[in-house]
Amino acid sequence: MQIQPDPKLRTIEGVLFNALVEVGAVSRDNADDPVKVGLGRAARTDAGVHAAGNVVSMKLITAVPGVADLVARINEVLPPEIRLWSILRAQNAFNARTTCDSRKYTYFFPSYLMIPPKPGSGLHGNLRQNDSDVPPHAFWASLSGNEGESIETSHEEDLRRKRTYRMPAEQVEALRAAARKFEGSHNFHNFTVGRDFRDRSCVRHMISIKIADPVVYGDTEWVNVLFHGQSFMLHQRKMMSALVLACRTGSPPEIIEEIYGPRMIFVPKMPALGLLLEYPIFDTYTRKVSSVNEKLQPSDSEYRPPIDFELHREAIDEFKQQHIYTRMRAIEGQEGVFDAWIRSIDSYSGNDLLYLNSKGIIPAAAVIKKGERRPNPFREKRRFDATSFTADGGAESKPVAEDEEDEEGEEQLDRAKLNDMEG
Repeated sequence: MQIQPDPKLRTIEGVLFNALVEVGAVSRDNADDPVKVGLGRAARTDAGVHAAGNVVSMKLITAVPGVADLVARINEVLPPEIRLWSILRAQNAFNARTTCDSRKYTYFFPSYLMIPPKPGSGLHGNLRQNDSDVPPHAFWASLSGNEGESIETSHEEDLRRKRTYRMPAEQVEALRAAARKFEGSHNFHNFTVGRDFRDRSCVRHMISIKIADPVVYGDTEWVNVLFHGQSFMLHQRKMMSALVLACRTGSPPEIIEEIYGPRMIFVPKMPALGLLLEYPIFDTYTRKVSSVNEKLQPSDSEYRPPIDFELHREAIDEFKQQHIYTRMRAIEGQEGVFDAWIRSIDSYSGNDLLYLNSKGIIPAAAVIKKGERRPNPFREKRRFDATSFTADGGAESKPVAEDEEDEEGEEQLDRAKLNDMEG
């Protein structure tokens, strides 16, 4: 969720704010600027990223003439893909962002991303040239006459076979072992943009990373990774990318620890399609109001209810199934977004990804130095940053063109904008 000054850009917060104005929960005098009512949110998402739960704080008119159920009335005005779960009166000092203790995000991806690079691809060649241990993989071995030779099969043929791939138990455990390297406090400067190692704000605390057993939907197996952290930096999808790419190339978990170091490297972003904001957590605030509420009744004016998304669990799960999971799988099924992304990774033969190796080290050639132009930099496709949907729930996305315009490097944002875009 985000507020954008551009009135032509449709955002969740913008749609919600307009609905509040329409039903009378925000006065017409304050309708021209959300800042007037102190609108803030606990967590944000990039464009194209899904959200199941978030908390927005603001000054609100809760007693609207002729409206018996304000939540129901607002939901009548909102489109079906945006739902308001509840309206709670908070303490005067409450701020959705600063009062929030932690946030939970989930990332979903097809398990076929764990298949090693295709023999003959750029990344496969880099691994072999840098003396990485690249044992033949059963998925590709059945198509290859000699170990390591190029395999001439179409993308479509490969994808059909990839959808039948099922992660073996040992690969799931390897993924979990690498994910544990994210837990605790670390310097995430290489997992965001616009910040360097010396910036203290890059130190973030991850409470837990949980990877569920893979589940098959249709013909594709999916993996669910739940991130629980105090706060997340812009482009946190880089964490998922490092996790997946390290495991599928046989890089040891220790490479994650190396990336926390002072050297700057390039970590690509996973597709926005797989990321979901579950909900923010307000444990400290809930304990505080619960202590005050012990001497009060819910009808008392000083009573403040706790913030608990579990009270809406059934409705949230239904919403996620209808408006998030089904659409996510439909987009992948129709467009092969994740396959197109991993092929863009595997086709790269430059130095930027040389830290993916069986030795668990970052070679000097992979280190980025400010002000120095590097040969053959990795170019990310903008297509993987966002996915839009039609109002009736269908997928509305452009085909993933092989020759679409790429972008080099990272966007430049000032500190104030970076702070606002994190959560």
